[in-house]
Amino acid sequence: MTNTKAIVCTEDQNVALAKLTLPVLRPKDILVKNLYSGVSNGTELMLIRNKVSWGPFPIWLGYQAVGIVEKLGSEVDEFKIGDKVYHRGCSVSATMNGQSVSPTSGAHGAHSIVDTTSQKYSAAILPKNIDEEAASLFVLPSVGLNGVNLSGVKTGDIVVIQGAGLVGLGNVAAAKLRGATVIAIDTQSNRLRVAKLLGADYTINAGQEDVSLRLTQLAPQGPDIVFESTGLAQFIDTALSYCRMYGKFVFQGDYGQFGQLSFKFYLAHEKLLTAYFPSDDGFQPCRKAVMDWIAAGALKWGQVITHRLSAEDAPAFYNAINRGETGNVLGAVIKWD
Repeated sequence: MTNTKAIVCTEDQNVALAKLTLPVLRPKDILVKNLYSGVSNGTELMLIRNKVSWGPFPIWLGYQAVGIVEKLGSEVDEFKIGDKVYHRGCSVSATMNGQSVSPTSGAHGAHSIVDTTSQKYSAAILPKNIDEEAASLFVLPSVGLNGVNLSGVKTGDIVVIQGAGLVGLGNVAAAKLRGATVIAIDTQSNRLRVAKLLGADYTINAGQEDVSLRLTQLAPQGPDIVFESTGLAQFIDTALSYCRMYGKFVFQGDYGQFGQLSFKFYLAHEKLLTAYFPSDDGFQPCRKAVMDWIAAGALKWGQVITHRLSAEDAPAFYNAINRGETGNVLGAVIKWD
C-alpha cells in the first residue's frame, strides 16, 4: 500500500487536501508519482455540485496529470520505472481514515494508480522536451479535437465556436490546424485574447458587439459548422440561430447528467441541420495528437494557464471558484512535490 495526499471533496462541497491510502498494485497497474495535474473548471465543478456523478462522495478530484512511473505491477511490460507519462487518473478507490474515496478519476494527488489495460484511464509516454505544465491540461484540447474530428472540419470551412473556455479553445486550435477559418465568441476579453493566440481568425465579444450582425459580415452565407462549447443550455438556441442552411451543429458542451435538455426545434428543423454529440476526449489517438502538437510547438497550450497552484493552495482555490469569488480563471495547474 502507498500513503499519499490528494484533493478530496465531500458531499457538502468542501474541498480539502487529504491523506489517502492506495491499495496494493494489481498485475497490470503502475504507480505514478505526479508532477503536475490540470484543473478542469467546468467538469470538476459539476462533480463538486453533484450535477454529474462518477461515484459516491467523498470524491477524489482531477482527471488529467503528468508524472513519473514509480512502481510496476507484476505483469507490466510496456512501461519501466522512471518513464515520464501522462494519464487520466487513478483507476482504483482509495481510503481516507478507513472510508472509501471514489477516484472520479483521481489525478489531483501526489500519486495515482493507473490501470494500463483501460482504454480511458491508461497512461502513455510523455513526448520529450514538452512543456509539462501545459501537458497536464491535455484532456480539454483532446475533447475539442474529438469534436472537430466527429464533425469533419476541413480546410476552407468557416467554423464558429461559441464559448472560449478550455474545450472551446481546443476547438479553436484544432479547427485552425485543419485549415478552417475560425471565429470565436465569448463575453470575456481574456479568453478571446487567448483564442487569437491559438489561431482564431476573428473574435467577437458577445457582451459588447452584435454577434449576428458581425457574423453576417464575416460569413454572409453562414458558417459551415457551429460549436456550442459553453456547456450552458440557455445558449443553445443562440448558437443554432447562427447556422446556415444544411450546416452542422456540434453539442460540444457538457450540459449535465441530470434533467432534460431542450432547444427550439424549428431553428434546426427549418435549416436541415446535421447535429453531432461528441463525448469524452477521443481516447489515445486524440491525446497523442494533442501531445505531439504541444511538443512540436504547433499548439501553444501553455497560453491558457492563468493560475499555478501548490497542492496546499488548491483547496482554497476550488472553494473560491465554487463560491464565485475568483474571476478570469482559464487554465489552472497544480504542482506536486
